[in-house]
Amino acid sequence: MQRSLSFCAIALIALAGCASAPQVPADSAADLDSNNVARLDTALAGDWRSAENRARDQYRHPRETLAFFGVRPEQTVIEVTPGSGAWYAEVLAPYLRDNGRYIAAMVDPASVAEGRGRDYQTSQREGLQARFDAAPLQFDRARMVEFDPTAPRFGPSNSADVVLTFRNVHNWRMSGQAEAMFKGFYDVLRPGGVLGVVEHRAKADVPSDDRSGYVGTSQVIALAQAAGFRVDGSSEVNANPKDTRDHPNGVWMLPPSNRHDAADAAKYTQIGESDRMTLRFVKP
Repeated sequence: MQRSLSFCAIALIALAGCASAPQVPADSAADLDSNNVARLDTALAGDWRSAENRARDQYRHPRETLAFFGVRPEQTVIEVTPGSGAWYAEVLAPYLRDNGRYIAAMVDPASVAEGRGRDYQTSQREGLQARFDAAPLQFDRARMVEFDPTAPRFGPSNSADVVLTFRNVHNWRMSGQAEAMFKGFYDVLRPGGVLGVVEHRAKADVPSDDRSGYVGTSQVIALAQAAGFRVDGSSEVNANPKDTRDHPNGVWMLPPSNRHDAADAAKYTQIGESDRMTLRFVKP
């Protein structure tokens, strides 16, 4: 399993241009015993996973990422806005099915103004439900909760062991909802519960209305700490040194979005998916 060094984490914060930012503890993989690792590997190898999702394992490193967050099969895990593609849901729901609980937290379409935004959230919810319905042996015990992103509540207070969010923080910052979201994470987690964050990593701090899709590491840490979390570790498992992070149209020029001219396809394929921070926080 790839492990980060405290030097790397500290250097990243220095690059973010925030001298007062806290040092991130060194990566220490959570203890997953051999049985849990085998269960995770079984979920990753499942034939219910789509070919498109499997192809992204090389960029998203699900085995290492979930092990770093310490996700165990008996836990209650909330994944925030997993999308209709069910990427991590295809792994987490079967992994947690027998002894734990997988909960997908989706934006309540009714909380969004009518128009494209509401239509999008409706399609995301319906798409994920269709994925669940298509594979009942894996998803029959998965459930969804809906939340209002301006006042998010993901379940009863102190009821979850782990909250996971993958590449969402930039959206919440642009919409002015990030502070409320992190407070919602804190509320739903039990004391000792883990918040796992993977996010596109900017070279330095960026304005809240930045449209690149990247966020500064120190900015994510500040959001978590303001909500009450303690920084518990960082990992470089989702780092990509090939990503220059200065693309004209932001992170969406890279795979899997590939919003670039056809003539540039080889260039962006060679880079691969974005450089990403992987941070673990704990509710004291």
